[in-house]
Amino acid sequence: MTEENKKVNIKIEMDRALKTFLEADLLFKNGFIIGAVSRLYYFILYHIRALLLTKGLEPKSHEGTLRLLSLHFIKEDIFEPKASHIFSKLMKYREEADYNPSYIFDREDFVELKKEAEELTQKIKTYLKDKDYL
Repeated sequence: MTEENKKVNIKIEMDRALKTFLEADLLFKNGFIIGAVSRLYYFILYHIRALLLTKGLEPKSHEGTLRLLSLHFIKEDIFEPKASHIFSKLMKYREEADYNPSYIFDREDFVELKKEAEELTQKIKTYLKDKDYL
């Protein structure tokens, strides 16, 4: 993958992330907390996929995304372990939201998850800008 292709693909992922964040906010404001939690997960997923593209990595699965994040950014001390913990937590919650009809999320849960997601994605954006990908 050329540097130009990386930049194009990173922009695509970041655009998807923004749209997904707006969807999460819209769902939350209209009382659809479970859907909002699910969309919040994808907001982070697309940021991490953009991050992985900087190293030419294209994961094939959600779990693969987590493994590659840990291997190439956490273990190399580019990001703190908290980054993978936030992503892992949201992955679990997204699965609960999508597949467990009895799982309950309240407004406070979403607000806290959103705060953590925004902190992580801001760090990713800073990294991408510093590396001249944004």
